[in-house]
Amino acid sequence: MSVRMRHTSSHTGKRRSHHFVKKVGLVACQKCGEMKLPHLVCQNCGAYGEREVVDVLKKLTKREKKNKEKELKGQEEQTKDKPLDATKMSKK
Repeated sequence: MSVRMRHTSSHTGKRRSHHFVKKVGLVACQKCGEMKLPHLVCQNCGAYGEREVVDVLKKLTKREKKNKEKELKGQEEQTKDKPLDATKMSKK
């Protein structure tokens, strides 16, 4: 039989030091401004970068489609109306 190794609390702590939960890095969608994961298609508007890749309205009913179109149009107008200012961009 083999001799069992000791597991001290410091050894266990060192092993578990990498088991923490990391913060998720979210970015704003360029088209609608909704928060999304980087390098993925936006679930809200279906855009990747500035071009539309997925048709989000395809599977919706007529009523839902109208509401979604109004919502997307309003979000696009809000993002276009905001002028880019160097002082605002430098503050985090």
